Amino acid sequence: MTTHPQASLWILVVTSGTLVWVALTDFREFRIRNELVLVLAGLYFVYAFVAGRWMSIPWNVGFALLMLAGMTYVYSLQKMGGGDLKLLAVAFLWTGPWAVLPFAVLLVICTTLHYAAVRLGWAIAERTPLGLRIPLAPAVAGALIGTFALGFVGSG
Repeated sequence: MTTHPQASLWILVVTSGTLVWVALTDFREFRIRNELVLVLAGLYFVYAFVAGRWMSIPWNVGFALLMLAGMTYVYSLQKMGGGDLKLLAVAFLWTGPWAVLPFAVLLVICTTLHYAAVRLGWAIAERTPLGLRIPLAPAVAGALIGTFALGFVGSG
């Protein structure tokens, strides 16, 4: 039930561009700006209304909060940065429970490719006492954009 398909598509394009910017910033600086995470969250709500998916908003918000609660434990173990935590919560807001499987598969693929690039010397990583630390935003951005491109967002 898309009410404005052209506008919906443009919102996905703007969201994808924002994700690319977040990924590039995290790749260079190991930092994810809060303002951009808020923009991505806001774009979800605009998309949901424009695409006629407003009835799935409570499901997606609930799912994102559930995932945020689980990821907070990983964050407490210092296995994930705070920016990564916020960005993944917003990604789960976009996917909701219905598109999480393709997103998760793409996230594993993108993260594996990033680790391989680090091992080959094509990408940088930080070495910490807890181990190798890579910026997660490039993998999240690639996975969420891939989820958009495959047509899974808005299918719930």
